[in-house]
Amino acid sequence: MTAFLATTALVLAIGYGWLGADVGRGANFCEAARDGLVKQPANTWSNAGFVIAGLAVAWHAGRATASPAVMSRSQATVYACVVSLLGPASAAMHATQSQWGGRLDMLSMYLVASFAAAYALTRAFGRRQWLVPVFILLLISCEAVAQLPVQVPLIHFTGNAAFALLLIVALVTELRMAGRPGTDIDLRWGVAAVATMASAFGIWIAAQHGWCDPHSLLQGHAAWHLLDAVAAYLLFRMWRTERQVRSG
Repeated sequence: MTAFLATTALVLAIGYGWLGADVGRGANFCEAARDGLVKQPANTWSNAGFVIAGLAVAWHAGRATASPAVMSRSQATVYACVVSLLGPASAAMHATQSQWGGRLDMLSMYLVASFAAAYALTRAFGRRQWLVPVFILLLISCEAVAQLPVQVPLIHFTGNAAFALLLIVALVTELRMAGRPGTDIDLRWGVAAVATMASAFGIWIAAQHGWCDPHSLLQGHAAWHLLDAVAAYLLFRMWRTERQVRSG
């Protein structure tokens, strides 16, 4: 439902120009702007990967498991919604190159990173009931950091730095929790997620430094979207393997 409503809202927003004028937001991601409603077709349509990943997460969340998972069905559902929203929100920027589209794109990134970090930190400190307030705090922090007028080498601006930092915090925290007494989790999914994200980041950098054909439909940034969608799904699969283990 979230994917359908968000996608419908995006189509209407593009059609009626609700997101504002083209100000060149996202033009640094190689693909040349076309005439018509969708400015960057490859970078726009590749965001369907996030919608598919979100739907896959929702499908797995609804399946019965042999033993209760640490991640509840409601938490998995929230994550499915957050991942699904990434697609239309990122597409909003690449389709319109508008200021509001850019804001939606960054907000969706903060939502995913804040969830991953909050979910990891609250489990690490044994405060799972704090997931929602920690998630909100991290989300607000991302928005605040993004307002700093500072250029960051390699990743451009502070909003991207906040996004990357939260993902690193989440991954490092998950790694530190691995193997601790009382829980069992299949880290192979996590390793696959990290490898996929690392590949995506490498392509993201390369597409802005030489590997660029503005008029091609084969865009490095589109590959970044698709690989990140796969990584988001793999991360969830790791979370869903976590089980409480009784000693003795």
